[in-house]
Amino acid sequence: MKYAYIAVSRSQYSLASLCRALQVSRSAFMWQGRGTSARAQSDAALLIEIRRIHREHRQACGALKTWHVLRREGVPCGKHRVARLRKRDGIEANRKRRFRVIIEHHQTPLAAPDRLERRFLASAPNRAWVGDITFIRTREGWLNLAVLLDLYSRKVVGWAMGTRPDKDLALAALNMALAHRAPPPGLIHHTDRGATYSAAMYRDRLQAAGALPSMSGRKSAYDNAVAESFFSSLKNELVHHRDFPTRDYAKAAIFDYIEVYYNRQRLHQTLGYRTPEEVDGEWRNA
Repeated sequence: MKYAYIAVSRSQYSLASLCRALQVSRSAFMWQGRGTSARAQSDAALLIEIRRIHREHRQACGALKTWHVLRREGVPCGKHRVARLRKRDGIEANRKRRFRVIIEHHQTPLAAPDRLERRFLASAPNRAWVGDITFIRTREGWLNLAVLLDLYSRKVVGWAMGTRPDKDLALAALNMALAHRAPPPGLIHHTDRGATYSAAMYRDRLQAAGALPSMSGRKSAYDNAVAESFFSSLKNELVHHRDFPTRDYAKAAIFDYIEVYYNRQRLHQTLGYRTPEEVDGEWRNA
């Protein structure tokens, strides 16, 4: 109120006399009347973009990944500035739950050799795929998800969902990947030692496609770390924050996560903060 009175009375009295009478310093009056600084306006605009990225990327981006997204969108800013604004606004990425090593209790004596030996790199697409099955809780019961990822781009190239984690589910994901990718002979197909992937029908399909089966070491999830990492991201960025009333509801959400977000929008640090689709496309267009 004092500052407003001074502002409207300056045409009648001097600034010095008004400030003295109201016990306000001249510098304080001038400071509050300066308006919002250009820097503050820029910070406010940048914060709007940071909040948008946090929402669009499922509350999973830290400060560094947020900065990379902004750079890709042509927004000029520094890493420390992004971190400062996120902290000031209370924006935090969802914390990943602790990685659990899951022991496969139904291992088979028909296991194939480990052809990857934890070398989760490929020089080109369709040289090596990794696969696994996980389960998602719904109010209707469990939903099982089988996936296959290409090690070159980390792209999910095959997936299937169903009520049973059996060979038919795994085979559906494999058939999808083979139909979409048409890999050349010699593809390494790496999974755990579960009986699902050792079933005769599954092994016959791999043989017909010219793929070489590879299986992780006994009781070691770390030998299939890329597939486990995908499931960790899926659950941290979607499953743990949603309540699925039905299996169909969960299927729709998982389809959106894989095909819309993970393959085409999510930036991967191992890919130089590019998306799997971009890495795949760069190879095709090279």
